[in-house]
Amino acid sequence: MAAIVNVNGHISGDREAVVPVLDHGFLYGEGVYETLRTYNERPFLLDRHLRRLRTSAEMINLRVPLSDDQFDARIADTAGAAATRFAHAGTEWYIRILLTRGVGELTYDPAACPTPSVVIIVKPFEPPNVEAYEQGVTVALVSTIRNHPAAVNPLIKSNNLLNNALAMQEAVKRGAFEGIMRNYQGELSECTQSNLFVVKNGQVLTPALDAGLLAGITREFVFELGSDEGVPVREAVLRDPDLFEADEVFLTSTTRELLPITRVDDRVIGNGRPGPITRRLLEAFRRRAESLTRVSRQPTAGSRQ
Repeated sequence: MAAIVNVNGHISGDREAVVPVLDHGFLYGEGVYETLRTYNERPFLLDRHLRRLRTSAEMINLRVPLSDDQFDARIADTAGAAATRFAHAGTEWYIRILLTRGVGELTYDPAACPTPSVVIIVKPFEPPNVEAYEQGVTVALVSTIRNHPAAVNPLIKSNNLLNNALAMQEAVKRGAFEGIMRNYQGELSECTQSNLFVVKNGQVLTPALDAGLLAGITREFVFELGSDEGVPVREAVLRDPDLFEADEVFLTSTTRELLPITRVDDRVIGNGRPGPITRRLLEAFRRRAESLTRVSRQPTAGSRQ
């Protein structure tokens, strides 16, 4: 689907948007990003996403050239242009923020790039099919190992997604919706585009950050939802048997919320249907998203206040 793109303050259609070939984000994958979506046409948990963007940038010694308010304003301007081109009342938006090292000489020296590039992409949001939430999805346990934290730390939400892309390619070849990755120690880590949770005996378990995974914003939110709902949520070391013997399994991400997993390759999880705890937390998530965006004082996506 077509998108509206803001490149360093210049807004255009996706086919007209230009990033110089000497931008180190293109040359070397030097950059970080965040993906958001809107509820009630408002960016959800924008402050948390910008916090993580700054953390990722700091980990690669990349200066963030805009304040949170300036990011907010650019998102609103870009969404406003998207609304003019695509939208009708009630349209929700997919938003991606990309920050790169910027244009410079052919060298790894960061000093060669004095000005970082900021790109914002906005397009109409397309959620997973309703059937995915009602029936669950099939995932593949892939052989591609998650990056070692001492090589490229998965805590960095990097524009260089080759590790994830190779894992997802493997999952796609096996007809799966997603791929689950292990770390170098054989522990379950995360999915290619989402975090992983298993439910066993009423407890919700997820790999710890030191298992080599991204600190997901929705993952963080699930801990808060569990506390509110009286559902125990905690970190644990998880291996293949914990996955196969789980009562329920689900994945989390900004664009997928909490999505039930009912089959891993040829193994059925639980009774093969989305479980009660997954459904309960998903309902709680949607209530909170609705509430927070209705009372939020953030500018509405697509309009400046």
